[in-house]
This record gives sequence, structure tokens and C-alpha cells, in this order.
Amino acid sequence: MIKVVRGNPTPEELAAALAVVRARAAAAEAEPTPGAAPPEPNWSDPARIARRETHRAGPRAWARTYWPG
Repeated sequence: MIKVVRGNPTPEELAAALAVVRARAAAAEAEPTPGAAPPEPNWSDPARIARRETHRAGPRAWARTYWPG
């Protein structure tokens, strides 16, 4: 429960304050616990390459088709 101690805030000001409090609470819940394992890095994920724009065909286009394995 939130209680206004001083002043006379507008409904918009109360809504903004409540949004900040709720965002902070959600961020605190999303933080990993100290004993939790770190997330896996995705730098080697092949799907990461597929998200980029594909190159147009042109000179040396064959060199961009090599998939390191």
C-alpha cells in the first residue's frame, strides 16, 4: 500500500510514482541469485549469424558463403 504523507499529488503523479515502484520491484525479482549459474554465452550460436542481413551477390560473394566449422 502507498500512502501520501505530504502534498496533494495529481492522479498522473501517483501513477508515475507507482510505475517506478513496480518497475523496481520487477527488476529486483529478475536479478539472479548469487549462487545461480551464469547464463550461457551465445557468441558461438550459429543462429546469431542468421539474424544479420544477407549480402548481395557480387564480386567475391563466394568468400562470404564459407561457414566455419
